[in-house]
Amino acid sequence: MIELLTANTPNGKKISIMLEEIQSDYKITKINIDKDEQFSNEFKKISPFSKIPVIIDHDTNESVFESGAILIYLAEKSGKFYDKKNRNVINQWLMGQMGYIGPMLGQHHQFHHYNPGKSEFGEKRYFKISERIYRELDERLSYSKFLAGKDYTIADIATFPWIARHDWHDIGLKKFKNLSRWYEVISERKAVQKGFDLLKRGETIPKP
Repeated sequence: MIELLTANTPNGKKISIMLEEIQSDYKITKINIDKDEQFSNEFKKISPFSKIPVIIDHDTNESVFESGAILIYLAEKSGKFYDKKNRNVINQWLMGQMGYIGPMLGQHHQFHHYNPGKSEFGEKRYFKISERIYRELDERLSYSKFLAGKDYTIADIATFPWIARHDWHDIGLKKFKNLSRWYEVISERKAVQKGFDLLKRGETIPKP
């Protein structure tokens, strides 16, 4: 059984979606990041950077931190969404999400959504970068069904919850027809719908 220690964030949703996709037995342990529970000494033992999500695999007594590493772990454990023949491409798009898409959209959230009006420079900078990310993803998806090729992989699972906050970005997802197509296809997956509702409160995936 997998225990997912997390909060209701895009990085947390990556893992709940993956757990639903592989039909794993799992439970959620909520970490209240608004109350700084991620900084507790107990949590830091399994998450050195005090970040969510973390999983504990109670079958092996292993813990894994960092959402990209967790996706790889679960993919290898289940044998799904991480085809050996295509791992070089999958890894590139997964690392692109981890090192670029997530962090940059996260900064856009901070300046544009959470703290508007506090830094004109920050708002303009991260809006432009986020808009460029949309264009770059749209270009890739103009000739590739999914990010790493013809098959749905952990690269798509990692990226989807960040694009699902498109209503925070104010860029206009519908303007990007290939990205919108990809988003709609993934939105229709039952496992994605269940995993997106991480806290089981009836949360639904935003429409494009």
